This record gives sequence, C-alpha cells and structure tokens, in this order.
Amino acid sequence: MKLETFLRELLLKAGARLRKHYGKIKSIQYKEGAATNLVTNVDRDVENFIKRQIRSNFPNDSILAEESPIENENAPRRWIIDPLDGTTNYAHGLSLFSVSIGVEQAGDLVAGGVYDPIHRELFFARRGKGATLNGRRIGVSKVKRLDQSLLVTGFPYDIHEHPEKSLPYFSAVIRRAQGLRRLGSAALDLCYVAMSRFDGFFEVYLNPWDTSAGSLILKEAGGMITNFDGDTYSIYQRELAASNGRIHKEMIEILKAVKGHKGA
Repeated sequence: MKLETFLRELLLKAGARLRKHYGKIKSIQYKEGAATNLVTNVDRDVENFIKRQIRSNFPNDSILAEESPIENENAPRRWIIDPLDGTTNYAHGLSLFSVSIGVEQAGDLVAGGVYDPIHRELFFARRGKGATLNGRRIGVSKVKRLDQSLLVTGFPYDIHEHPEKSLPYFSAVIRRAQGLRRLGSAALDLCYVAMSRFDGFFEVYLNPWDTSAGSLILKEAGGMITNFDGDTYSIYQRELAASNGRIHKEMIEILKAVKGHKGA
C-alpha cells in the first residue's frame, strides 16, 4: 500500500475509534502529578492501534508517539503520532480534538494529516503537493494587518505553576490583534490557519507530535512558520509562530520583544 493511502486510511480509522469512545471514557489519569495534563484510556488505546498498524505495514520505521518511548530511533523514516490532541476537551465532552500523524524522512517532513472525527474534517499534505481539506485544496487568508486578524494560541500544562512562561505573550498580542482565541488543540490550530479560519497562531513549550503534521499542512497551504526570533522552525523546538505570511512580521516583532524582555 502506498504511504499516502495508508496514512489517510489510518487517520480515518483512528478517528473512528475516538468517535466511538467519545463521552464514554473509562479512566482519566494525570501526567507527572499535573492537574492540567490529562491522559485517558482512549489516548493509549488509539496510540497502540496506530502503532500496530504502522508496524504491520512499515516494520523498519521509527515511531515517536506521545504516550510511549520512541521505537527504532535511528531509522531514516519516522512516524510522529499524537493519538488525541485535545485530551482535556475530549474528557469534558467538548468536540474540539484531533488525531495527528506526521511522517519525517531523513529529517524532513514529507507527509502529514490531522483528522477531526466529530466534524469529519481530514486535513492532509504531501511535501510539494499542497494541502487539502477532505480532498479540496486549501490556502491561508489574505489579511495583511494584525489589527484585522483573528489569532489563536495555547498554554503549557504548567500554566498554574509558571504563568510567566506564556501569559506575557498572550497579553502583548491581544492588545494588537482583532481577536485571540484558545481552542486546546495545536494540531487543529495550525490547520485552521492553513484554511484561513485563523490568520495566525503562536505557542510555547510544544512537542513534535503537537506540530509535525499541522506545520507541513500550513506550509503547503502557503503559510509561514518560524520561531519567535523569526528564524527557521523545527518541530523539535519549543516555540512556534505561524501565520498567513502577510502578518508574520508584525507577529514576530511583538513576540521577539516579549521574549527579549523576559530574558529568554
């Protein structure tokens, strides 16, 4: 089976499992004792399902997943998995969550998909071939000014203990943008910028599984992604600034100033 076909089908199957268990969670645990960092039996069930499918079809590949140690770390191709991005939303019955899978080849993202199983929206991209939503091409917005832009952000799980890590960025940006939202799924945030529901997104303390698929989808949709200094972004970095490209300079000026003030 071709990788692209396999990945699309895998996302749909994993999403169906999320949909089946929605509202029927059997257990909720807390990672590292943090009251805001949840993991459910569904996270683990869906992750194990995805890993089994990958091992059966691509046994020599590496797998980096949120809830388990990395496998075959030195393999040239790596599957980067978030089985349930938006676990807190899912646990509370809020229908904003997704399954995200990115594929990295020799350090470059070559394919990625994010599936929202409740709204049945499948975002997908192959490097150099554009981005789609349910098979139809998507592109970023044409908004050129930050004060006319709707942005989205997220907060790290230790927000209670260390609000200084993220709230200064939130405070600075909300004073300049038309609006600023927080949805709770970084993968969907990136996809929503890619198809122009939002004009920009920023967040700190992210992980590779949060952004691997969404970052490729956004770039293939014509968007721009950097770190807060405006330099090249890697999914293994902890800060991300993403936009339609047209407002990126304004976003970076604000984020970079806050970062410098914080002494980061």
